[in-house]
Amino acid sequence: MCLFFGTLRTNTNCRTGSKVNKNTIMSKFEIRKRSQSEVTILDIYGELDAHTAPILEKELQQLIEKNYVHIVVNGSGLEYISSAGLGVFMAYIEDIRSQNGDIKISGLKPKVYNVFDLLGFPTLYEIVENEEEAITRFK
Repeated sequence: MCLFFGTLRTNTNCRTGSKVNKNTIMSKFEIRKRSQSEVTILDIYGELDAHTAPILEKELQQLIEKNYVHIVVNGSGLEYISSAGLGVFMAYIEDIRSQNGDIKISGLKPKVYNVFDLLGFPTLYEIVENEEEAITRFK
């Protein structure tokens, strides 16, 4: 349900106003995990929102449990992020840093970077142009 041009609508994509089938998933999201030396790289694709945030949340929890706390999030495939998606980063950064780790973010598209920037994330996280630079920052 969302407010679209002053009208309350159900079964509507709140960003586009188009009708959606409530039996389909509204957001597509995928994480691919790989390692390089001591760094775990999470390649994220699609839309990170309230529907998909638990996927990233679960992945970060598993990494913390295994003490894999040098994490690069490669956001070059990220098309959209909501406040729920941003909240996942905030929820786990203290745990990761308390284990002498960090999350570096790389490769964001300008429209996605603008959301991070608007909410002050560049003062909390290292957000860099590319994955190689992010990995180098752990050395």
